[in-house]
Amino acid sequence: MRGLVLLVGFVALVAGVIFAGQGSGYLTYTPPGMHPSFMIGDMHWTYYGIAIAVVGLLLILIGRRRRDMRG
Repeated sequence: MRGLVLLVGFVALVAGVIFAGQGSGYLTYTPPGMHPSFMIGDMHWTYYGIAIAVVGLLLILIGRRRRDMRG
């Protein structure tokens, strides 16, 4: 169970950082022949990304704490 909590936390943290990076305009890469992401430059996604990253970090901390308590 704690492995699943850590995995979900890590995925949420990475997704949140990507969302925040695109929303703030730092991550603007678009593969050739594709339309740019609708999230690029939209500050709403920066805030959503920060919130998702914080939830992911909390899940990681909870998962690590559960492991430390059980040995």
